[in-house]
Amino acid sequence: MSNKRRHQRTNLRCKFKIWNDSIGEVLVTTRDISDGGVFVILDSTINLPVGTQARGQVQGLMADAPIVAMEVVRMEPTGVGLKFIPDPE
Repeated sequence: MSNKRRHQRTNLRCKFKIWNDSIGEVLVTTRDISDGGVFVILDSTINLPVGTQARGQVQGLMADAPIVAMEVVRMEPTGVGLKFIPDPE
């Protein structure tokens, strides 16, 4: 299987807040992050199908972490991969 990634991933475990209208606000843990997106670990009660858009923000590493717009691009049994997208607002 070829690796088509444009951005190098960095293993990083930190708290990450995700929110949208369908799930409300949830606090999850990241598995890895890159300049293009983030993979977050989810439990089975949180449903984020491919194509879902949400906002997110790293928690606890800096006081004013930026809020990013994201879209789910990949689902795995342990979580989802989200790519950063231009902010629609």
